[in-house]
Amino acid sequence: MLDNLKNEINLKLTNAPFFQGHDLPSVEFAPAPAHTGADISLSWAMSCAKILRKSPLEIAKEACKVIREANAVTDAQAVAPGFINITLDDDFIIKSAADRRIKSREAEDCKHRILIEFVSANPTGPLHVASGRGASLGDSLVKIHRALGYCCDSEYYVNDAGNQAELLAASVKARKEGKEPPENGYHGSYIMDLVKQMPADLKEEDYGRWAMETLIKTQQQDMKDFHVDFTRWFRESDLHAEHAPQKALAYLTEKGYTYEKDGAIWFGSTKDAEAQDDKDRVLVRKDGRPTYFMADIAYHKNKYDRGYDELIDILGADHHGYVPRMKAAVHALGHEESSFVPIIHQLVHLTEKGEQVKMSKRAGHFVTLRELMNDVGTDVCRFFFASRTPNAHMLFDLDLAKTQSNENPVFYVQYVHARIHSIFRAAEEKHLTMTQIRTPLAPQERALLLKLIWFKEVLRNCIRDLSPHHLTTYLTELAGLFHAFYDTCRVLDENNPQETGSRLFICQRVAERIKKGLEFIGVSAPEKM
Repeated sequence: MLDNLKNEINLKLTNAPFFQGHDLPSVEFAPAPAHTGADISLSWAMSCAKILRKSPLEIAKEACKVIREANAVTDAQAVAPGFINITLDDDFIIKSAADRRIKSREAEDCKHRILIEFVSANPTGPLHVASGRGASLGDSLVKIHRALGYCCDSEYYVNDAGNQAELLAASVKARKEGKEPPENGYHGSYIMDLVKQMPADLKEEDYGRWAMETLIKTQQQDMKDFHVDFTRWFRESDLHAEHAPQKALAYLTEKGYTYEKDGAIWFGSTKDAEAQDDKDRVLVRKDGRPTYFMADIAYHKNKYDRGYDELIDILGADHHGYVPRMKAAVHALGHEESSFVPIIHQLVHLTEKGEQVKMSKRAGHFVTLRELMNDVGTDVCRFFFASRTPNAHMLFDLDLAKTQSNENPVFYVQYVHARIHSIFRAAEEKHLTMTQIRTPLAPQERALLLKLIWFKEVLRNCIRDLSPHHLTTYLTELAGLFHAFYDTCRVLDENNPQETGSRLFICQRVAERIKKGLEFIGVSAPEKM
């Protein structure tokens, strides 16, 4: 319903004499700061100042005259330097909070197809904590896109080609024989675990493939237990089986993007003023083997060929240099560079008792995602990971994660959902039932209902910024408002069934919002705690 009000205000402003004849930006809503006492704040007047050649405050005052005429608006005030603060009618807030609709568009009308690829860790070892952060980010973005009506799929790229299987085989063989793996091999303790699982009759030439397939199954189970589902696990080996790198190379050659030098074939992106990488890259080595970059170009071409219009790649912190070369490749493949959207998530640092937990994947001394899930629980992992923007380094406080109190934001939010279910169990015993919300609203009731109506806008912000942190912030704030409501407003009162029924309705809507919000970030909503 906020959308309808926004459209109404935009239409009224467009047709108002003061604003007619100007190409002005659309009004965008934001929650008003608490100290204003208003419900919605607009910075619209300041964005119109240059166009109208008037002061933002003058524009805001004229806009307020128009906005006050809109349905559901009880007041609109201009505030220096040019903000517009809007107060909403209680009935509008109640109706909006009761509206369960989230989807912004109909899926059958959505022709823009999005593919989000994430994790894509090499199948040469167990998933580590950083992979968990990428998995949490990708899965949440997929869920939120779909909730808003976007056509969005998820994909895990399995790097099961190249010399990794050979190195893995050599590492397994060495451990089986009681030796150290090769220097460039894999040294983690999980190699010994693989050796213990190996079938007795496994042939030496099958060591690498067996070990890799075993690790892939482990990664798949980790993702399942981490509440992450993929539309597809795409194998690099399938690309090579279909000669996709050779076909992509032929396409680039036809378009004039390749050249030969020193016996190798190069990608000449620096010759294209519109798609420059910082240097040209080798596509095919002197010995005829395609490089990883060539395989990645073939993979992204495959994505476009499958009908995806937007490719979102979630990459680890060490992939900054990958972005310009892939954007250049996307351009060379005949697509807009903007259709390739990289998200680089920063590192995760585990802390315990104020000290950083050391990790080193190269040396084999790293904390696996499985260990973290077992230690603090999947719900805590998912909520903590979702609480920070991807571009921020993350300190994961293990002591806080294990705390069963309101200091732990996961516990704080989940407890509200459980408390509301306990309220309904008590109401059922007393034969008290939910009714429509009655007016006038108590301040705590109004604040809680007002928070509910921003849910869809919060999801849109997650899409805009490609980060679910807006949602964890929203859920934490909603939980805080519910605690204030519960402490102030008596919910179950057998002597006042009308007020009880109204407040049960509010509780039910809050529980729904919390459950749905937690679902989007892969966290459970327990009914008892």
